[in-house]
Amino acid sequence: MFYLLYQSLADYSDQLPFLNLLKYLTVRIGLALFTAWIVCLAMGSRFIRWIQARQGRGQPIREDGPEGHLLTKRGTPTMGGLMILAGVTVATLLWADLTNVYVWVVLGVTVGYGILGFIDDYAKVTKQTSAGLSGKQKLFFQFLIAIIAVAVLILLAPRSPSTPGLETSVAFPFVKTFLLDLWWFYIAFGAITIAGFSNAVNITDGLDGLAVVPVMMAAAAFGLISYAVGRFDFTEYLQVHFVPGSGEVAIICAALIGGGMGFLWYNAPPAKIFMGDTGSLALGGALGSIAVATKHELVLGIVGGLFVIEALSVMIQVGYFKATKKRIFLMAPIHHHFEKMGWPESTVVIRFWIVSAMLALAGLATLKLR
Repeated sequence: MFYLLYQSLADYSDQLPFLNLLKYLTVRIGLALFTAWIVCLAMGSRFIRWIQARQGRGQPIREDGPEGHLLTKRGTPTMGGLMILAGVTVATLLWADLTNVYVWVVLGVTVGYGILGFIDDYAKVTKQTSAGLSGKQKLFFQFLIAIIAVAVLILLAPRSPSTPGLETSVAFPFVKTFLLDLWWFYIAFGAITIAGFSNAVNITDGLDGLAVVPVMMAAAAFGLISYAVGRFDFTEYLQVHFVPGSGEVAIICAALIGGGMGFLWYNAPPAKIFMGDTGSLALGGALGSIAVATKHELVLGIVGGLFVIEALSVMIQVGYFKATKKRIFLMAPIHHHFEKMGWPESTVVIRFWIVSAMLALAGLATLKLR
């Protein structure tokens, strides 16, 4: 909104010199982070009291979970992802270029997945069961939203003048020029990226602060990536593919960091609120759509490697148990395995943060190591 205001008043920049600051993407990135943090932080206590009064016993806890979870986490309200969504939405609408298709696609996926997660959380709370919507129902709507998003990007996103066909192609990390053009099959690939990563973040969200900090780290990495690939001079130097207009996505990345910081203020152990599927599905969908928008889908698997590991641990556990009736892990997802081994929750969370930070740096390294 303010960027459009700057454009409409550009002729009066001599009388209103502070408006000139709004033409700089870096300034709007910083303002988006600060705005999302303030919105989320300001909502905090009042929102928690309001939602706790309506949820009663709070989010249902898995009966087969690690010992102590039923005692320490029972009664904690959920749907805290609404705080993050509010911060991200307000910050994006205020500081992003609202004529940019990437902004609307990423924000649309984020909000759409947030609404889906809210419906799932609401079902869990009202029925007081850890199972909300069925897996098939969630997957159907996740893929529906993702397919629409990817199709819109293919049809309406600006074409790269230096790389024809980039909109339906997959770029590979550590490789300079090679592209695999999937044609319209790219819609399926992009949808799997978005929906798959949304579910991976959802699986990871099982301990206080475990999911939100790695999401912030991944958002920081992709903020740098989107800023770089949106500038032709940077892409020439780094020898990566130029994606016109994708720099505006960095504003949403900054808003994710700010919203995550505001939420973590209340989610830090012992958590006063959980993000629920409202937050985890939305945050995962946001990262997946950002990766698709910036044409760094495979790099997302490195930057967000922690989420990939968590999702794979569940797939391996389920597949191995069906084949042998035995378990590889004491409990899946893998963060519960380490809890069962005797690691304190705080130890698991901090060590997973360290792993996430190193993977985010490894993903950023792909910009230069080619």
